[in-house]
Amino acid sequence: MSVTTAVLFVVGLGLLVGGAEVMVRGASRLATTLGVRPLVVGLTVVAFGTSAPELAVGVSSAVSGNADIALGNVVGSNIANVLLVLGLAALVMPVATGIQLVRREVPLMIAASLALWLMAFAGEITRIEGLILLAGIVAYTAFLVRASRREAPAIATEFSEEFGVGAGRGPLVMAANLGLAAVGLAMLLVGADWIVNGAVAVATSLGVPQIIVGLTIVAVGTSLPEIATSVLAGLRGHRDIAVGNVVGSCIFNILMVLGATALVSPQPIAVAPSLLVVDVPLMVAAALGCLPILYTGQVVNRREGALLLAVYVAYLAYLVLLANENPTADAFGRVLMLVVVPLVGVVLTALALRERAMRRASPANRPAL
Repeated sequence: MSVTTAVLFVVGLGLLVGGAEVMVRGASRLATTLGVRPLVVGLTVVAFGTSAPELAVGVSSAVSGNADIALGNVVGSNIANVLLVLGLAALVMPVATGIQLVRREVPLMIAASLALWLMAFAGEITRIEGLILLAGIVAYTAFLVRASRREAPAIATEFSEEFGVGAGRGPLVMAANLGLAAVGLAMLLVGADWIVNGAVAVATSLGVPQIIVGLTIVAVGTSLPEIATSVLAGLRGHRDIAVGNVVGSCIFNILMVLGATALVSPQPIAVAPSLLVVDVPLMVAAALGCLPILYTGQVVNRREGALLLAVYVAYLAYLVLLANENPTADAFGRVLMLVVVPLVGVVLTALALRERAMRRASPANRPAL
């Protein structure tokens, strides 16, 4: 890989992250200027914006005939969203949520993850399946718009404060916000093209399968908007956004990103056999892991965040072994999925149940986060 390609890859990553932020801000303010409710903006425009890097990379890689990167990006990003983003956010500042909305979204995230797993078993994801996924995101967005009408004013205020929406009206303000959104979109498109080209070059020069590059470098890079949004929201005390951003992004990644990618891809997206052994099952397990945390304890404390991060580090170690064709990679993957992940699930459930029991017994004795 040439120095120029490496530089373009890094710059493309910067454009991707910066473009998502710029587009989200511009589109959010434009939408509220047109009278759209702040909560609707937060759940649709912002969720789309944080998934925009994955969408840009997915479509660009599919069109260029590198759909392996697109599929690896979706699966890897969803794993990173729960294990890395939520774990890191909880480690920095314990995050909690008490809104009914997240309780509805977690089952949807699990259902979408299981749907992807079911489609992957056939060995490829077709255009018809892509249309089904896209129909799902349309229905989901319509559901969110209706559900937002019943949310408390405090939740809407939280979204408005976090994303700077609802301020300023008039032709000049609208033009400025439209321009901001357009600039962000342009940055996304250019950044995605450079990242895909760089990822292909990395895979070629190192002899690593493109799917591995998509699961690691590209997945973490496109998850940076989610990391920034969740960590900053947690630090600012916007707890619902910190968790809701992770869950919503996972849903959008599968339904919108993978759906659009499968639709525009010249050929069905081939599913590497290795994905069905560790990566996709781990994505489903990570989604299921949100249940004991959010339903029982309704908080992700630092201990739980550390456990999530530990699983992600173990997963990266597996990918490194796999990329280097280490003979222990398969055994490591089996231990990860059959021993480590179930054990962590049991521990997370025990911690959540313990905290819930103590909260019910005496709120004053609630353990420190």
